[in-house]
Formats: sequence, C-alpha cells, structure tokens
Amino acid sequence: MGKTLNIVPASTLDYRRLAEANLPRFMFDYIDGGANDERTLLANVEDYGRVLLKQRVLRDVSSIDTQSTLAGERVAMPLALAPVGMAGLFSRRGEALGARAATASGVPFTLSTVGICSLSEVREAAGKPFWFQLYMVRDRVAVQRLLEAALEQGVTTLVFTVDLPVAGMRHRDTRNGMLENSLRGKLGKAWQLGTRPGWLWNVGVKGKPHTFANIADMVSDSTDLGAYREWLDTQFDTSVTWKDIEWLRTIWPGYLIIKGIQEVQDARCAADVGANGLVVSNHGGRQLDSVASSISKLRPIVEAVGDRMEILVDGGVRSGLDVFKALALGANGVLIGRPWVWAAAGGGEAGLCALLNTFKRELEVAMILTGTNRISDISPELIDKIGWN
Repeated sequence: MGKTLNIVPASTLDYRRLAEANLPRFMFDYIDGGANDERTLLANVEDYGRVLLKQRVLRDVSSIDTQSTLAGERVAMPLALAPVGMAGLFSRRGEALGARAATASGVPFTLSTVGICSLSEVREAAGKPFWFQLYMVRDRVAVQRLLEAALEQGVTTLVFTVDLPVAGMRHRDTRNGMLENSLRGKLGKAWQLGTRPGWLWNVGVKGKPHTFANIADMVSDSTDLGAYREWLDTQFDTSVTWKDIEWLRTIWPGYLIIKGIQEVQDARCAADVGANGLVVSNHGGRQLDSVASSISKLRPIVEAVGDRMEILVDGGVRSGLDVFKALALGANGVLIGRPWVWAAAGGGEAGLCALLNTFKRELEVAMILTGTNRISDISPELIDKIGWN
C-alpha cells in the first residue's frame, strides 16, 4: 500500500502515532507494550484479521440500529472503555476526560483502581453511574472501603480483575528506566520528559495532582511510580481463589463482571460463584506471553456459559469492524483500552469522541454490508472463515 497524507486522524493507529509523538518515551512504552517478547500482544490484533465475514447484498438495510445493552444499561453501541491504570498521566485528568467522552458517546466508562482521578471526580465528569475496576489486595478492609466509596459515588458495575496476581515481565519498562529509582533511572526519565515540552505543560503542570487518588492512603508516596510498583508487589495477593470471589459477591450488591478469563473451566467457575458477566481477556498481552489471543478463546467460552452470563471480550479491538467480528463470535460487547488512551493522548477529549464516533460508523458499515439491521441480528452465520482453526 502506498503512503498518504496524515492530515486528519482516521483510525486507531493514527491516534497511536500521535500519542507516540506527544508522550515521553517511557509513558508511551508503558501503554503500548506487552509482556516478554509481546507475542500475545501481537496475536490479539492479528487474529481479528483472521476472522473473515460473509458479505450479503440486496437486503433492506435502510434502518440500522447499533444500540444494545451492557450490564443492564442501554448503550449506543456494545462497547465500553476499559480500565487503564494511570490514564491521568497520558492525558490531562485522563480518567475524567475518558468519562466525559464516554457519556457523550453513549458508552460506559470503567475507572481503574490505580487511576489518577478519584471516584468523585469521575462521577462528576461522567454525570451518570460508571463502572469501577477492582484488584483484590491483601488488605481486605481496604477492599471493603473501596467498594463502599464506589457505591457512594453511584457505581453500579464492578469489574474484578483476576489475571494479575503478579505483574507480567514487561521488558520495555525495564529498558526505558520507568520503574528505576536510581540516579541513572531518574536522569533517564527527566531527559525523556524534557523531550516532550507539550506534555510537561499540558499534563505535567496543568494536570496535577498526579496521585493515585483511590489508593493514596495505601501507598507510601502516591505520586511516585516506584512506590506504586512496590505497593503492587506487596499488596497483590497470590493466594486469591474462587472462595474470595464468593466473599466479594456477598458484599457487592451490584452487577459483577470477572475480567481476565481465558479458559472454559474458569468461565464455568465465574458463573458458579454468581458473577453476572465476564471478560475474555489476557490483560492486553501484558501478563503471560504466549497465551492465545482473546478473540480465539471467545467462542468456546460463549458456548459453555453464554446462556448463564454476559460475555465481553477485550484485547486487540482496533475498529468497529473488530467489534462486529466479536459480536458475530458470540460476545455481548467489547472493551477497548489502548485505543481510548491513544486517542486521548493524541487528540484530547475531542480526539477520543472522534474515535468513538469512527468505531460506531465502522460498526454501522459492517452491519449494512452484511445485511444486518440490529445488533441482535449479528450471529456466527455471518462468519465465512476463521484463520486459526
């Protein structure tokens, strides 16, 4: 393919390029990178290209409706913004920005436990109930406090992440010195920050405070990335089992989604403990490298528990066409992480709204060209061929 002018961002990858140009290198690597050799990160994206669709013609597609329901909420399209840690470091008050854009676009926003913005700031920005993502830390009293705070701010859906008992081996973060607190590491980060004066002013200065607002009382220095990583290493609980999810179910009265399921056996366990939904996910290829792509794991899980709970999928979704493919394979909806952060970092709130509008339009075009009028019409019958089978 020949090169063309990049005057107006047209796709997720366009916003990725803008984010790379705007962000200090160690920050771009953090959001862009994956575990080890990043094989799973790559497979997540490439396997969507291996799903081939059937084009249908001469159907009445004069009335297209992308609306659907996620976690009991009517949405403009079956897509939610995924939880992304430290999003407020990639764009000014990034979580609040994401919440505003999500509300404007008619889709849910999910705040990460380790977000920069507080629950109350995001609630004010969203103007409506939003989703909250939780990690199970060793301090169960702290977990209960977080859930109480979430309920006070009107959170109705809890996304509980289960695939991070320990952080994956992310070599980019080692190479660029992101988590290095030595003099060499600090000088390296300072140099990288100095190469991005726009970020320094717009986010570094005008985006303060840069604290992990919802866990500030748990981290020794809630403004320091090294202290944050130390907290992760000490607080993430490797002893968590399905019994703990049963306990969580007893204290959380709202909708519960388990995020990080890749295998049918675990999907059945999630249904058995009373979860309302799950996310087929490998944490965006950031945890265990060389596991299969999320999209390739979707269909067996749908067949096993799709009649018992809502099934979402994340990892590798880069367009509305990818959303269509996930729905055709049985998902009720998708979550996007990197795309929304790239758009916010590359184009601000307007850029994120534009990207979400592009996703919706791409989904509409896919529906028209496959002869489908409503989300409920999208089915496996529209799959022509799958390249990993």
